[in-house]
Amino acid sequence: MVHFREELDELQRRLLEMAGLVESAIHQSVSALVERDDQLAKEVLWKEAQINQKDIEIDEFATRLLALYQPMARDMRFLTAAIKINGDLERMGDLAVNITERALSLMKEPPVKPLIDIPRMADLAEAMVRKSLDALVKRDEQLARSVLLSDDEVDQLRDAVYKELVAFMQEESTTIPRAVDLMFIAHNLERIADHATNIAEDVLFLMKGIDVRHHAEVREQAAHLKQ
Repeated sequence: MVHFREELDELQRRLLEMAGLVESAIHQSVSALVERDDQLAKEVLWKEAQINQKDIEIDEFATRLLALYQPMARDMRFLTAAIKINGDLERMGDLAVNITERALSLMKEPPVKPLIDIPRMADLAEAMVRKSLDALVKRDEQLARSVLLSDDEVDQLRDAVYKELVAFMQEESTTIPRAVDLMFIAHNLERIADHATNIAEDVLFLMKGIDVRHHAEVREQAAHLKQ
């Protein structure tokens, strides 16, 4: 049993190592856009292979633990959460690559507008990723719930970006291709925030055994009050 606990600690360590790579890729993808730095963009593309390899290794490691130890209760929830978190992290890495590819395209053209809301979105999304993983390490319910609350703010910034870019496209049709690239970048950042939210939900499930996806927790509480 001591060996199993050590294996679980190793799984968490691997998840955090992958999370560090993903956080760095997200940050560099937006920095490449803002600073028009193709070297930063290349670093993100280089990291994709590392992230994909770690995704496979973590999945295999967690699956082996499930088969070997057939855990129950909280340990079972941790392994299930780890597999889901691993998938969310890998997808964030893909989204960072998507941002980078759009950034490389935009570097070849004059800027449509000063970038303000997109870097703010990136800062929020990065903070959500970091907090969701901190919540996992510390088993901190309140920190996990704070991630869920931040998701609405990211959505509001995305809507503001869309609205402003639509106005630019209506005023000057030559900006349409560049504005569309920026809209896709905003969408990718919003999706990164969604994946961070997924991780926070998995942490809550791990700690409490409650499912808060799609407001399931609220529905359960309402049903309980009716009884």
